[in-house]
Amino acid sequence: MFSPFLKKKNGAEQQSPHEDRVLRKESNEPQAAAPAQAAASGAGEETGESVLVHKSHMDKKSLDLIFAVEQMIKDKQHIEMSHQDLQDRLSHANGQTDRLNRDLKNLGKVIEEREKSIAELEQRLIDKNLKVDQMMEDYRELHGTLSGEVEELKGMVELERQNYAGLLQKYNGMSTEKNRKIGELEEKNERLESELAQMKQKFEALRQEKTHLLTIVNDFTSRLSSPFATGADRLDGVSAD
Repeated sequence: MFSPFLKKKNGAEQQSPHEDRVLRKESNEPQAAAPAQAAASGAGEETGESVLVHKSHMDKKSLDLIFAVEQMIKDKQHIEMSHQDLQDRLSHANGQTDRLNRDLKNLGKVIEEREKSIAELEQRLIDKNLKVDQMMEDYRELHGTLSGEVEELKGMVELERQNYAGLLQKYNGMSTEKNRKIGELEEKNERLESELAQMKQKFEALRQEKTHLLTIVNDFTSRLSSPFATGADRLDGVSAD
């Protein structure tokens, strides 16, 4: 007789390799025990025949007792087979438990390593955040300092622009005045050059007139001095004689 556990095992739980081995083992055991069961069945048949022969002569209580004993024997066989099946299941469960415990231990180590890695990453992240905060603070300070310097430079640039505008205006006025004075000086220079040319002409005329007068004076002087020279020459000759 096969137990309900064996039927369930042959039906819904055929997916486990260990249970397949158990089924193969159980399927082989009845084949190995076939001769013994045959012998027992032979004896049982003889006993059954003898019992059947005697059952007709038994009363109801005896028949009930025999039925109860047979039922107890069947229940014992069923319990033994169920116990064997449960033992196999327990062995399989213990194997799975051991494997799961090993996996759990390995997973515990992996989780511990991961937790260490996570702690290191968290510490590195904290350090990075501190550095970022420090850099942001430095940036804000530098931005404030540069903003003040930029505003100061803008004021200086505006002042220089105003100074340049004033200087440019002054330069334009001076340039206009200079151009005016240059124009006046050029006009004066032209006038002076014209006067100089006229003076040169007058000087040349006076020089020529002076030369002419000197020539007349020299001629007159030479004429006046000629009679005195002739008389002197004559006196010199007389004295020599």
